[in-house]
Amino acid sequence: MKNLHRHPGARQQAGVTMLVVLVLLSVMLLGGMALAKLTEVGTLASGNTAYREASIQASEVGLNTVFQRIRDEIANEEADQAGWYWATAQDTDAKGMPEVDFDEAPTVTVGAYTVAYVAERMCDTTPVTNPLRQCLIKLEPDPFASQQSDPDKLESPNSRQFRVTIRVTGPKDTRTWVQSLITKG
Repeated sequence: MKNLHRHPGARQQAGVTMLVVLVLLSVMLLGGMALAKLTEVGTLASGNTAYREASIQASEVGLNTVFQRIRDEIANEEADQAGWYWATAQDTDAKGMPEVDFDEAPTVTVGAYTVAYVAERMCDTTPVTNPLRQCLIKLEPDPFASQQSDPDKLESPNSRQFRVTIRVTGPKDTRTWVQSLITKG
């Protein structure tokens, strides 16, 4: 006959071990799910950064297009041009964006991005009747110039400054805004 002597509480210990294993498995499962979520968030963040960089590169195409149109189409005329050019500075919102209808602005398609642009002459007077006094642009001081030079020197009267605002609409209807100043003269 075999000795069927068992230790008291052996059956209880087997149940406790099972409970500890289940708790540890649950903790490991939750840790794995948290790690997967962190990986997903990191992937989304890097994707958003890639979209932003691509939209900024697309805005350069819009800026070059506006620069060429200002150079070629805006001679000395002070008239507004069909939804993309204003001879005077437009009202702006709290963020400094001009209050114009970008849906009416001309567009350029760059891959999956649509680039809309507008330009405004940075001047409060139209028409300019006295070019020696109205809408002149102050030059930045030259650090290498002598102390004798005029610190308040203005650019020549034919120099004009334009503010260009570009809206880039990308995948998932994301929008990037870029503003730049152009001096012509």
